[in-house]
Amino acid sequence: MSIQESIRNALVPVHREGWPFVAAFAGASIILGVFSTSLFWIGMILTAWCAYFFRDPERVTPVDDRLVISPADGIVSAVGPAVPPRELGLGEAEMLRISVFMNVFSCHVNRSPVRGRITRIEHRAGKFLNAELDKASQENERNGIVIDSPNGQVATVQIAGLVARRILCFVEEATNVSVGDRIGLIRFGSRVDVFLPAGAVAKVFQGQTAIAGETVVAEFGGRATPLMRVI
Repeated sequence: MSIQESIRNALVPVHREGWPFVAAFAGASIILGVFSTSLFWIGMILTAWCAYFFRDPERVTPVDDRLVISPADGIVSAVGPAVPPRELGLGEAEMLRISVFMNVFSCHVNRSPVRGRITRIEHRAGKFLNAELDKASQENERNGIVIDSPNGQVATVQIAGLVARRILCFVEEATNVSVGDRIGLIRFGSRVDVFLPAGAVAKVFQGQTAIAGETVVAEFGGRATPLMRVI
């Protein structure tokens, strides 16, 4: 591999939604640099962080209808039964919920956990509590996407957080998505919940790191997940 190819592979593309922010940070840094060299370099560091925040790397996604893939980068903050948001029309019965919390250093591009047809998209205004809190699922601003998958209806809920103030959705109702497709983005710290129907078995644990589009978080028809230990 040549040096040029190594550099190209190391540079991660910035999502188009991030370029206005990167440009704003860079412009502010130049203006501040007129008054202070220190402020210029602080601004450039923040500009680099902004570009890093909006990175949009390619992912190698397992293609198997039995598998549910993580919709977000971050830490698995909850695994267990929960009632999905009422506006999604999935009923009052509990479903398997897997939550992934994204901090300000996570990649915030969200991906579809399964393939299927989008049957419903519902946005709800709400609070901006810490997205790690369990009640954030019901009280925070959120955007829910229901996908009719080969294994039943699967819901992906983008939840705003303490810092996040903007949820972007890239998909529309009555369209098809493939597993791993980009479906949205949340700016500056947030969380994504996946609600799964009966037959899904969790394959991750609370505290585990997940990678959007790559980590298998659940499996339909799978065996119970073995116990894990932290070493």
